[in-house]
Amino acid sequence: HVQLVESGGGSVQAGGSLSLSCATSGWSMSTTCMGWFRQAPGKEREGVASINDDGVPLYADSVKGRFTISKDSVLSLRMNSLKSEDTAMYYCAAGCWAPALVSRAYTYWGQGTQVTVS
Repeated sequence: HVQLVESGGGSVQAGGSLSLSCATSGWSMSTTCMGWFRQAPGKEREGVASINDDGVPLYADSVKGRFTISKDSVLSLRMNSLKSEDTAMYYCAAGCWAPALVSRAYTYWGQGTQVTVS
């Protein structure tokens, strides 16, 4: 049984930073492709960043240069220079075959952690 549990969300002022983490159970971090998605109220879920088992990242244009995805014992997302438009529920996902920013590429999902930028 695969479980993904996000943590690290919260409220921050514009220009600030937050780090999200995703812990897994029933899933091997070392041989896996994983990603971060977000969904704001009234909007579709969008891919933020993805990383393959070799550590090669893929970023959405909207976060490139501001967000950093990494993977060791947990999946992490370091978010710098946050903007109000980054406000959303952030989800961890696993099961892709290659870095991808589309939901259908993933099999497993966490419950999400809220990020609010004011």
